[in-house]
Amino acid sequence: MRTYIITKLLHAVGVALVISFVSFFLLFYTADPASTLLPENADDADIAEFEKQFGLDRPMLVQYGDFLAKVVFQGDFGSSWVAKVLVGDLIGVALWPTLKLAIAAQIIAAVLAIPLGIIAAIRRYSLVDNVTTFLVLVGQAMPLFWLGIVLIIIFGVWLKWLPVSGSDTFAHLILPAITLGSFILPLNMRLVRSGMLEVLSQDYIRTARAKGVEEGRVLMKHAFRNAAIPLVTVTGVQFGALLGGAVVTETVFSWPGLGRLAIESIQVGDFPVVQAIVLIFGAFTILANLAADIGSAWIDPRIRFD
Repeated sequence: MRTYIITKLLHAVGVALVISFVSFFLLFYTADPASTLLPENADDADIAEFEKQFGLDRPMLVQYGDFLAKVVFQGDFGSSWVAKVLVGDLIGVALWPTLKLAIAAQIIAAVLAIPLGIIAAIRRYSLVDNVTTFLVLVGQAMPLFWLGIVLIIIFGVWLKWLPVSGSDTFAHLILPAITLGSFILPLNMRLVRSGMLEVLSQDYIRTARAKGVEEGRVLMKHAFRNAAIPLVTVTGVQFGALLGGAVVTETVFSWPGLGRLAIESIQVGDFPVVQAIVLIFGAFTILANLAADIGSAWIDPRIRFD
């Protein structure tokens, strides 16, 4: 097990380095901070001074090496070109709201997907199965921003039940979490349904029923435990998708998280902040995948750590 985890961690470090280099490379060659941040009447001397002040006049590899060394050895992402404060301070304020939103969305998706998927599997081709299949198709085709706007209109404007922006109370979390959770809910339902259908046809399920084991125990302990393996495995990938979906959701609901900060930073050309957010999103996605791999191995004894 120790060797397995160490190997996964080394792979994670390699992936993180690739993400950092690619994102830095793209920002270096596609962005022109001077034209974005300086006034329109800035001359060549102003541009040269700006580039010298922020070290942009050096070769790209030199800039990347300096950036990577500061991040690894000092935990320093640099300073914001616009806010004139440390990027770490901005990230520290926005990180928890994004994690809170992503975790809430994951919980909502699991709470809905697991029972609906199980019911659809044990009542195959019934009205319940057909309705859930239809909902899956609708959910996969529904854009996040559109669903968010619809929820705002219905529950915020018409019914006035819930707030539509901000993050002060638990009520502020409900609509954004439902919107973001709908992003992964359809896939989770399909995984649970297909996994249960496959497992329920196995010999050991028929044996358990023939021995008189209670049906609920058969479904949850024997069937769902094995059917949940694909769901656990895909959780890591989904967490990365949730962070990406948070960019849209946070913008729609004015949620003060990393997604909204990323959009604002891109709009004003604050690329140190953008670079830091890309790295943080990548790091959390990598860690979530690692946790999902280990969780799958614990659930399924056929998966070995060697």
